[in-house]
Amino acid sequence: MTTLIAGANLAVPAGDLTLVIRWSPGTYGYGAAAVDASALLVTASGRVRSDDDFVFYNQPQSAGGAVAHHVGQAGTEFLTVSPYALPPDIERVVVAASVHSGTFGSVVGLALDVVDASGTPVATYPVTAPRGTETVLVLGELYRRQGQWKLRAIGQGYDTGLAGLATDYGVTIADDTEAAMVAPPPPAFIPPPTAPAGAVPAAAVAFGAPPPGILPAGAQVGGAGWAPPAYADDTTMRLPNPAADPDTAGLPPQMGAMVSLRKEAVRVTLEKKGLTGVRARVAVVLDRSGSMKQLYNGGTVGRLIERMAPIAAKLDSDGSLDAWIFADDFARLPSLRIPMLPAWIDANVYITSRGRQLPPLPGGGSRQPDHLARVFGGNNEPLVIRDIIDFYRSEPGDPVLVLFYSDGGVNRSRQISELLTAAASLPIFWQFVGLGRAEYGILERFDTMPGRVVDNAGFFRVDDFDAVSDGELYDRLLGEFPQWLTAARAQGIVR
Repeated sequence: MTTLIAGANLAVPAGDLTLVIRWSPGTYGYGAAAVDASALLVTASGRVRSDDDFVFYNQPQSAGGAVAHHVGQAGTEFLTVSPYALPPDIERVVVAASVHSGTFGSVVGLALDVVDASGTPVATYPVTAPRGTETVLVLGELYRRQGQWKLRAIGQGYDTGLAGLATDYGVTIADDTEAAMVAPPPPAFIPPPTAPAGAVPAAAVAFGAPPPGILPAGAQVGGAGWAPPAYADDTTMRLPNPAADPDTAGLPPQMGAMVSLRKEAVRVTLEKKGLTGVRARVAVVLDRSGSMKQLYNGGTVGRLIERMAPIAAKLDSDGSLDAWIFADDFARLPSLRIPMLPAWIDANVYITSRGRQLPPLPGGGSRQPDHLARVFGGNNEPLVIRDIIDFYRSEPGDPVLVLFYSDGGVNRSRQISELLTAAASLPIFWQFVGLGRAEYGILERFDTMPGRVVDNAGFFRVDDFDAVSDGELYDRLLGEFPQWLTAARAQGIVR
């Protein structure tokens, strides 16, 4: 299976294809975040021949039946395409997705999969899409090139709805046509069927549930005169099969694809920052105070760990991520490597509220014994900071990058200041990240904190962690680390 990034292309297998559009459907599977698939059959002019070349929920089949729209299980819609049955003047099939209501800012885990005639997934594109006002995304397109059909990943958005997409490609939008483009309200709750609706191969919907919370930003917004980017046959834009990477071979397919993309994003950031070849131990520190309940229960903290593990995979000599969790008390968690991600998150990333563990384990069970039962309440950063210092003092080695997450309520500023001032002579850099709009005390004043031999700490906040793209997140997490490394070397703190 090939993982695509935006702009990449892939020669598709001969025969019929199923293009699966997947997203995380939420608890009930339907609602405002529902996604609708559509397709436009386009000639060399970049426009449809007639309105019959627009396939969507109210016109589910093209003339001749070469392209058809289907609804699958909750969180799945798909298009069946017979490329070699398309009329000879059709050069592209544009694959799009629109939200039932709202914008793509409410959609998580969006992906486009390609399934061959035998039901085997051959490629996946975890969509790098905007999180703003976009209501329609062009996910990709099948195109004819020198007698062969290829798929190109795009991921560009419109804020003008399905009607805006259709108009740009030459569909005539009369009043009755525009009304037909409003999807009927989905039911409040329909349990997912045990098998997909329609004649799609089972593998098309069983390929793997998309992980929640990953919608990086950065694509252009469409509009009048919009056109896809130039064609390219650059195979370097495709990532290796996750199954061929020891880190990702045993992961669920979609998680493996995302980890592959993130490892590449970290590599690019390290190269930009002049850190290629640098080795450092990496630690993550998780706030478990009561105010973090929603971020745990909604899966944000689990997704945070999924995004931190690739940093350790690229920086640490053995690819492991050290971890701590804190509230009034703290706990040192087992080190994490990428192959352990699903089990590690299930076992360690949760919070207890009113006697319930949030999020619950798959299947609804509880973690027994509860090794983190004592870690609850408010914020005691100095306690965990002191343990991290003691731990790395006892195990000298590569410099350390500590990624410290907090949602605020920092009220021990003097103690934190004293600890970090004393730790400035140690090969440890502290990158604090605020998860929200709270007060962060001393964390916001690191740049002016006096008395340190080197500036050994940085801080930034993110209002919505899930909305920050991987590229932006890694750039910010590693933004001050190179400067500290240079200063620490000059002072003999790092060799």
